[in-house]
Amino acid sequence: MLRGRSLSVTSLSGLPQWEVEELPIEDLLLFEVAWEVTNKVGGIYTVIQTKAKTTADEWGDNYFLIGPYFEHNMKTQVEQCEPVNDAVRRAMDSMNKHGCQVHFGRWLIEGSPYVVLFDIGYSAWNLDRWKGDLWEACSVGIPYHDREANDMLIFGSLTAWFLKEVTDNADGKHVIAQFHEWQAGTGLILSRARKLPIATIFTTHATLLGRYLCAANIDFYNHLDKFNIDKEAGERQIYHRYCMERASVHCAHVFTTVSEITAIEAEHMLKRKPDVVTPNGLNVKKFSAVHEFQNLHAMYKARIQDFVRGHFYGYKTKFHLDFDLEKTLFLFIAGRYEFSNKGADIFLEALSRLNFLLRVHKSDVTVVVFFIMPAKTNNFNVETLKGQAVRKQLWDIAHSVKEKFGKKLYDALLRGEIPDMDNILDRDDITIMKRAIFSTQRQSLPPVTTHNMIDDSTDPILSTIRRIGLFNSRTDRVKVILHPEFLSSTSPLLPMDYEEFVRGCHLGVFPSYYEPWGYTPAECTVMGIPSVTTNLSGFGCFMQEHVADPTAYGIYIVDRRFRSPDDSCNQLTQFLYGFCKQSRRQRIIQRNRTERLSDLLDWRYLGRYYQHARYLTLSRAFPDKFHMEPTSPPTTEGFKYPRPSSVPPSPSGSQVSSPQSSDVEDEEEDARYNEEEEAERDRLNIKSPFSPGRVPRGKKKLHGEYKN
Repeated sequence: MLRGRSLSVTSLSGLPQWEVEELPIEDLLLFEVAWEVTNKVGGIYTVIQTKAKTTADEWGDNYFLIGPYFEHNMKTQVEQCEPVNDAVRRAMDSMNKHGCQVHFGRWLIEGSPYVVLFDIGYSAWNLDRWKGDLWEACSVGIPYHDREANDMLIFGSLTAWFLKEVTDNADGKHVIAQFHEWQAGTGLILSRARKLPIATIFTTHATLLGRYLCAANIDFYNHLDKFNIDKEAGERQIYHRYCMERASVHCAHVFTTVSEITAIEAEHMLKRKPDVVTPNGLNVKKFSAVHEFQNLHAMYKARIQDFVRGHFYGYKTKFHLDFDLEKTLFLFIAGRYEFSNKGADIFLEALSRLNFLLRVHKSDVTVVVFFIMPAKTNNFNVETLKGQAVRKQLWDIAHSVKEKFGKKLYDALLRGEIPDMDNILDRDDITIMKRAIFSTQRQSLPPVTTHNMIDDSTDPILSTIRRIGLFNSRTDRVKVILHPEFLSSTSPLLPMDYEEFVRGCHLGVFPSYYEPWGYTPAECTVMGIPSVTTNLSGFGCFMQEHVADPTAYGIYIVDRRFRSPDDSCNQLTQFLYGFCKQSRRQRIIQRNRTERLSDLLDWRYLGRYYQHARYLTLSRAFPDKFHMEPTSPPTTEGFKYPRPSSVPPSPSGSQVSSPQSSDVEDEEEDARYNEEEEAERDRLNIKSPFSPGRVPRGKKKLHGEYKN
């Protein structure tokens, strides 16, 4: 029996929760298969890219990623080299001799993992034969017109072929293959049908049908156990894809998913309960700025303020920059343009209510909200470009006048004179400044979008803005800016990368209805930026489980599962209004607490869930050589951050309802808040590694009462 060293996984209380044996990595080969390897399509790319370093450090030269070959990606992201492993080299040579093109190299990301890339187009001549193989394996047929499904079949067939060649030349080493999503699932199906000696894991990051149903604005979570799955998939013309996904799930030795909420969904949609929940993490070191993250916030906030100055420019009209940027909060939502799934609908409604509250209470706080969601556009909005040009012109004139002023002041001081301030600026200088001021006049409201939208009249966000009347008028305390492109440092409008922009904002708002995990709030957390999420997102459920009072740590969780849509919107509004009432000192304290949660999301911790899944699949695929005991699943119960004992970041009900705060209040907060003591207490809470948990068997799950 092949055994490694015993690995004791300890709970936070110090008592062993479960005990398995450390994987004998030198006797194993690990392959991860995904369409997103070197190919940025969606969130799975982020999962694989950020996890690569931790996995590569652990597995070394025995870890390989398998993905599709695209020439541009190969040239820009992969350093070609020869495989060191004999089994991989022989498998590639065999396939290349039989009319395939298999590429090998190191992916130029942290960890530099090995990648095996298949040229899909070069092997397309085998498509009809491989369609027959799939039909024989699981009786699933693929329509000729579904180009994506056909590509996935070619990719999966090449993967199964490659894994067969590897196992034939493995020299006694055991092979683990993890397949991500239905796009890679065909390789798993064919590998099991051909009885290859490999241990298989299938990971779903979101069920195919679940995403389609939620996009159709269907009451999803209330009807999980009522859907006619075959009928729903057939009506959406994805029945063959659904069958590929479901067959992959049931063929795998171990089935995993990324969150508890998706585990419930998968059990109903795919008819199998996940064996292990493997939460998504981040390479926290990438974002780590130690104590500099507060300085980075201030620096990037100043750059966002420059953009806002240009966007809301104006003089001598009723539409102008009449709000104090030092009392302005920047909020944002970002991600795919899925209006309902991503929660943009409830967010806009909450902004309308927030605007009313701020106006009624005569608040001097202004909220500028950015929607960073890519959509079809023609080009930049002319008015938006003009605003930035006007701002730059004013900046250049101010610097020009300042230089002349400084030279005259310097000359006067050299002569031992105090200059006459009335004469230090001549008539030409005053004329130039007046012309600059007059040039800022505008006769229209600041635009709500930075680009010309192709479907302006039917765009969901713009249509909702028109309905609720948030037009960036002078009386509005909430201003809205739709930026329908991903951020880039080369943009002429807002030249910032996404990470820089996030660091400069005060709050990320992601009230999603369908979010299997949620990388956007996770990225906010590791950068020390508070965020709003929901109990229908994997991230929100994870934080509810591991943090006793998430709000105190800057994680606001909206209940979209057990509340009506109106109640959920009111709860979101109260979260936003409470955030607006915070003093600057309270926001600083909250950002410190938020940033300390980043260790929870580090792959160094969350990678253990994957380790558990790998050992479990080995014990099922090769029970005579690997044994896992005891059989009771590990849990994470008992792991909770305590509620901070110092002043809460959100003003309590006993405080005044207006957003203003006094210096006396700030001094009281300083006296009650000791950052070092609190940080040390938090570090102690995550010092011991927590054990990965499986979906509890036999535990009844509630699906909710309302559609949000």
